[in-house]
Amino acid sequence: MTPHEVSRHALVFGASGMVGRHLVLTLAEAGANVTAAVRTAESGARVEQWVREHGLTRSISTAIVDFDAPEILAGGPSAFPSITEIHNCAGSYRFGMTAQEARSANVGIVEKLIDFAEDLPNLQRVVHVSGYRVGGQDPKTVPWSEDHRAAVYKELGAYEASKVESDAIFQARALELGIPWTIVNPSSVIGDSVTGESDQLIGLASTIEQIWDGAISALPGNETTFLPVVTVDYLAAFMAAAAVDPTAAGKAYWILDDGTPPLADLLTHVGRHLGAKVPRVRMPVAVIKRLPQRITKADPETLIFMSADRYPTQSAVEFADNHGILMPEVLVSLERWADYLAAHRFGARNADGRRFVDAGGLRTFELGLPGSSRVILPGLPVNADTWADVASGIGARAVDLPGLGLSGGTGVQDWEQWLPAILGGEPADLIGHSIGAAAAVVAADRFPERVKSLTLIAPFFLQAPMGVSAKLWPLASTYLRHIDAARLSRQLTGSEASAAALQSSLSDLKRSSATRVAKQLALAGSQQWRAELRESLARFSGPVRIITGSDDPITPEAVEQLKSLPNVELISVPGAGHHPQLTHVDALVGVIKGMSRANTAPGVSTADRYADPA
Repeated sequence: MTPHEVSRHALVFGASGMVGRHLVLTLAEAGANVTAAVRTAESGARVEQWVREHGLTRSISTAIVDFDAPEILAGGPSAFPSITEIHNCAGSYRFGMTAQEARSANVGIVEKLIDFAEDLPNLQRVVHVSGYRVGGQDPKTVPWSEDHRAAVYKELGAYEASKVESDAIFQARALELGIPWTIVNPSSVIGDSVTGESDQLIGLASTIEQIWDGAISALPGNETTFLPVVTVDYLAAFMAAAAVDPTAAGKAYWILDDGTPPLADLLTHVGRHLGAKVPRVRMPVAVIKRLPQRITKADPETLIFMSADRYPTQSAVEFADNHGILMPEVLVSLERWADYLAAHRFGARNADGRRFVDAGGLRTFELGLPGSSRVILPGLPVNADTWADVASGIGARAVDLPGLGLSGGTGVQDWEQWLPAILGGEPADLIGHSIGAAAAVVAADRFPERVKSLTLIAPFFLQAPMGVSAKLWPLASTYLRHIDAARLSRQLTGSEASAAALQSSLSDLKRSSATRVAKQLALAGSQQWRAELRESLARFSGPVRIITGSDDPITPEAVEQLKSLPNVELISVPGAGHHPQLTHVDALVGVIKGMSRANTAPGVSTADRYADPA
């Protein structure tokens, strides 16, 4: 049958992986019927949810694959008579495997997939994902001798060797059985060119994480070391087109961006974009190979990717041009990918709604509901992550202040340009904690028409001074860089229960923000600034709610002053201290959402109206 006589129906193996998900989405958007072959029903449900969240309005099918079973899909080929194309994205991209594990994951899958494909009555193409360093194997060498196999696996490492062997076997078996095939040989696959989205954290991503953490003292490679990249959406578009183009049958394409900078330049660009300290020293790959792994922190299997080799990309470039598939600008794609990785803390935080934005020229991190007019400004020494549950509970966005958490900048001196940019288009309900309360008051005083209300949580300028001298900030900085999570939790809440919730704040302190936090803690002791903030608060005529923990009250003098203001409501959360977002989330959400406010008069403590959730 010709391609026009059968409706397009794609079967995607490895559909739950990064490439597989994007390919499923691309194929379905192109009008193909798609069956996603996944290992479990739960995995299939996650793929279906992912494509819906990424804008797909039509449905896809899922099928459970078991490569260890006699029939890899229930019912065998006869259960899938309408399949016209297979995409093989399955396999294991993992270093440190044994030869047996790697062969089972990569070679064994290819053999069973080709056997399955042989009996599909309407199959017109199998597209196989190989790799830019392993593609182009000679199928005539199959079967490999045991000696040859042992030598290859010893030289290349289990992962790379298994990909070399599977490339050769795929071609040999497809040719033997007369199955039309196309091979794509992608380079390092990075995130989506528009969103940067990626959950692949090994290889180049792990090196970027090391730079982010300040864990390496030298960049790998020199001016000729070439580790090319390609965005996942470009790869998916190429595969979808190749599967139905007759000219792609029997061909292998090297898919990568020839404009990728040399590795050390690439890492320097990305590191500076992230605001990390980038090492100046560059270490040749030959030197890295000779040093112990405990020093280089480089997996030996990754070193084979660091070479000066170039690749035969011309046919892929021409194919993409013929189909209108445009290669995204590589540096922009790298920046967006790095932003996504950093915003999600390199896999440690997988929730949606985490992003970097430009606010007044400052790289700013925020989480929660994009564009929400409810804006949470966290205090010291914690970050926006500690407010994620509150932000979710009230439909807000939490924003790291300049110089704190994941945001760029240096501190309070950035507020003048930063605050108006962060307010948004409509009048904002500002929710400020500790020093974030100061930022909220400054915003309300300078831009009163753009601030609808103030909710001040543990506002330090209404509480007794901590007594931290500005002269002692270097000691505080050292302390914050070396404190552990359990001790920080005890310091902030009186117990170790919040240690896990503080891990990301601890990471930020150790990586970059300890000195800026210490300086701002010292600034909070300024009597002049505290007085200015109290005067600014008194000038704001909009609704003001001041929330404190019963164990962390404002001063009696502040209570007397605020009771006289008709627009101010004082609220106490029983049993809470200075960080209720860590210890009393439910009560805090209830208060901010205005629960039980109907019978509460301004200027009256409402401590008895909010139960302690603990």
